Amino acid sequence: MIVADQTKYLTDTKRHFEILDGLRGVAALAVVIFHFMESITPDLKDNFIAHSYLAVDFFFCLSGFVIAYAYDVKFAKIGIANFLKLRLIRLHPLVIIGVVLGLICFMLDPFSSLFEEYSAKTVVMFITSCLMIPYPAVEERYFNLFHLNPPTWSLFWEYVANIFYALFLVKIRNKVLWGLVTIAAVLLCFEAIRSNNLLGGWGSPSVAAGGIRVFYSFLAGMLIYRMNWIIKNPLGFLPLSLLLSLAFLMPFVEKFNWLNDLVTVLFYFPLLIALGAGSLLKPAYLKVCRFSGAISYPLYMVHYPFLWVFHSYVLQNNPPVNEMIAITVVGVPLLVAFAYCIMAFVDVPVRKYLKEKFIPRREANQYKQGS
Repeated sequence: MIVADQTKYLTDTKRHFEILDGLRGVAALAVVIFHFMESITPDLKDNFIAHSYLAVDFFFCLSGFVIAYAYDVKFAKIGIANFLKLRLIRLHPLVIIGVVLGLICFMLDPFSSLFEEYSAKTVVMFITSCLMIPYPAVEERYFNLFHLNPPTWSLFWEYVANIFYALFLVKIRNKVLWGLVTIAAVLLCFEAIRSNNLLGGWGSPSVAAGGIRVFYSFLAGMLIYRMNWIIKNPLGFLPLSLLLSLAFLMPFVEKFNWLNDLVTVLFYFPLLIALGAGSLLKPAYLKVCRFSGAISYPLYMVHYPFLWVFHSYVLQNNPPVNEMIAITVVGVPLLVAFAYCIMAFVDVPVRKYLKEKFIPRREANQYKQGS
């Protein structure tokens, strides 16, 4: 059943989609495990969570939905300048934190000599990463667009999507949005068939794939909100978490991988967001969803510098699989705890200070439903 009264259901500024927050945390956790597994078993066919790279597409789709929900109605009152300031305050402190962590791990990595080789470029890597300027400098590490903290590549495209939203997308009619989604879907099909996956976007050889991925998923998320595709259902957080996890856990089959990725991104993720937005949350899972949502972005942005050290250790020592699995089992909860500390003691206070300094209090009270 689709919710009938869009205005009442979606423009209530007090409403928050806790289940979607919880699902975002599940996706972030899947990304962390996937990155550990990349070092343990580089061949995706042997990776039990091989499709977790699609979590980025889920993030993009969820972002499109939440941005449209949070700002479509009141964007005219907020204005472009305040919107962009709000997005910078929400996103950029953790970008800087991730880059600083990346610099520290790069310089102090005891299992790699790459810093000595690229020391002359390190300052440039640091500055460009802080300013969100792609700089694929390190050949030995696959020419990541942002070597010091590779996940920043998706934040780069998130910024691009937010700018386009402020300048153009917020104003367009639904017919135009439908047309753009159709074009984006065609491009996504082309990319999936050409590459046999939707894995690209993080490095210089596949940078265009990142634009295609955000183009479709962000617009699809907006379309879910605009068309009021909110499906009321009794599933709740745990069943929806399982359904999302199944997308990440499906086996990697080389011959049909392009089709699996395409169906997941084109239809399955938008469906999950529509179900998550319309599902009922049991009170017992409220704190879990809130914690999961709160920790998702910090975890995503601070985990990878430590993964570089783990990757260096694996390359240098070729440890047995059991040892690498043990490191993963211990490392994942430690990274969650570390991300929580970064969020609580650095990110939240910094964002609070910046919001009080740069956003008028009267206007700031309108913006509590962010992404």
